[in-house]
Amino acid sequence: TIVVGAYAEDSDTHVDGDQSDNGAHGSGAAYVFVRSGLAWSQRAFLKASMPGRDDGFGGYVAISGDTVVVGAFGEDGNAAGVNGRPGNNGASNAGAAYVFDLRSGSLGTLPVPTQRAYVKASNSQAGGEVGQSIAISGDTVVIGAHAEDSNATGVNGNQGDNSASSAGAAYVFVRDGSTWTQQAYLKASNAGAGDVCGWSVAISGDTVVVGAFNEDSNASGVNGNQANNTGFDSGAAYVFVRAGTTWSQQAYLKASNTGAGDAFGYSVAISNDTIVVGAFAEDSNATGGNGNQADNSASGAGAAYVFVRNGSTWTQQAYLKASNTGTSDQFGNVVAIAGDTIAIGALGEDSSATGIDGNQADNGATNAGAVYVWKRTGTTWSR
Repeated sequence: TIVVGAYAEDSDTHVDGDQSDNGAHGSGAAYVFVRSGLAWSQRAFLKASMPGRDDGFGGYVAISGDTVVVGAFGEDGNAAGVNGRPGNNGASNAGAAYVFDLRSGSLGTLPVPTQRAYVKASNSQAGGEVGQSIAISGDTVVIGAHAEDSNATGVNGNQGDNSASSAGAAYVFVRDGSTWTQQAYLKASNAGAGDVCGWSVAISGDTVVVGAFNEDSNASGVNGNQANNTGFDSGAAYVFVRAGTTWSQQAYLKASNTGAGDAFGYSVAISNDTIVVGAFAEDSNATGGNGNQADNSASGAGAAYVFVRNGSTWTQQAYLKASNTGTSDQFGNVVAIAGDTIAIGALGEDSSATGIDGNQADNGATNAGAVYVWKRTGTTWSR
């Protein structure tokens, strides 16, 4: 099953409704496709319960089993919490997320999706853009709000003091039966204005990773000094773990070659005890795995970093670069991981190659983009 978002779709309709009614500009939609043998077909057309103009529904999507979560970072409702009253658009761009059960109802023999929850932040605020990032694992959903303004730190802190503009946050929601509730409110241990913590989120079981690509410390590695903010927009990622129903921060991740403006944490992904963090603006001209990090002559080439956990201790396992590193390629703008396989996007890559493992040297297709797949054998990563 695949779910695909279309945040600028314009229809003013309901789930599996009339797609030709374009009366809600930019309300957004999501499409569900299923595979039978080798053939794919569209299974469902998802819309918010009350589509609104420029809500951006479908900007981010996630799926686990038969549960789909769709973010609408431009949604304007002033409700807070789960299943509040929709329709009062008094909080511009507060953002929301919608949870659908793909098999909850039926039409003849065909299962039809049902919206199970309308999810808002517990401290919903205008401009918070909840739903800008989303991840799901089983009965747990994590939702990022990179423009959230509180100056709280850690888990379940004070949401009321909005003196740290765009510090950012993430919210954890859990399902019991068919009921969703907020379980935790996650903030960086060194929350700072403009850090945009929650720009990216990922979850695997009881572990959540949250990216803050504008975080400013000059620390490097794991659990370094958070207080020296001379690494402007170098970026960071934060690892939170759950014991029972209690969440705590387990690690503070920085690049091994922290540099101002590198945007480490712009993308994050996790699979069990392995995390990959993208830094699309990193500048080294290295290629391949664990190359020279010191020569910053390829501005915006990008990089990705792999961290592994042993017990409760995280260490960096690899520093990954494109095989054809180039200026402004933005390698690491998006990352994904499953087991021992990582995929890394580079939206600014310029080669005119097509298909798999074509000629990387002919840069005749500006910003065509590429994806690089890495495989781990033991502790060694290779493309």
